[in-house]
Amino acid sequence: MNFAEKAWSIFNQSIEDYHQHDNVDTPVNNPYQNGSLEWLLYAKNWIDTVQWHLEDIIRDENIAPTEALKLKRRIDSSNQQRTDLVEFIDSWFLLKYADITPSAAAKINSETPAWAVDRLSILALKVFHMSLEAHRESASEEHRYNCTAKLNVLLEQQKDLSEAINQLLFDIENGSVKMKVYKQMKMYNDESLNPVLYQNVKNDQK
Repeated sequence: MNFAEKAWSIFNQSIEDYHQHDNVDTPVNNPYQNGSLEWLLYAKNWIDTVQWHLEDIIRDENIAPTEALKLKRRIDSSNQQRTDLVEFIDSWFLLKYADITPSAAAKINSETPAWAVDRLSILALKVFHMSLEAHRESASEEHRYNCTAKLNVLLEQQKDLSEAINQLLFDIENGSVKMKVYKQMKMYNDESLNPVLYQNVKNDQK
């Protein structure tokens, strides 16, 4: 089993585990050894899966404004956790390939391995939920037909993205692509960088 196949399997395991209860407050029960790549991949998708459903809930037109604000704060926190974990996965790859010397003609990829994996994790969620819609008995035949067509496109994307991820890792391993990582430098959650937040802190200190 190549890396992308392993990641896809773990993502789907996480999604299936979450939907046993289908509740955003279900505590994560990661079955893998803490710190292992498998553990990181499972944890990554669990964050994505919970956030997927938080995004559904917040779009309820009848949601109370105070509850929506709480959810928005929770989604912001989830986004930060997602970014931190992606960067942690990239750090895992950096360590794995630390002894590889890139060739003089080595290129830099526009996307790191972990951010490509992030896309694969979200794609697993899209496939899962589009499949549900494609087979939902309460939906119209036209709806199921349209969702089946979309599902086929998503599955093609999964095949192509998996191939691209495996190729990127192969190129890094043979030195034709440099393993280089830039932090995302998120600003909106940082009290020292977000003008609204640091102005509030300043006002509270008066």
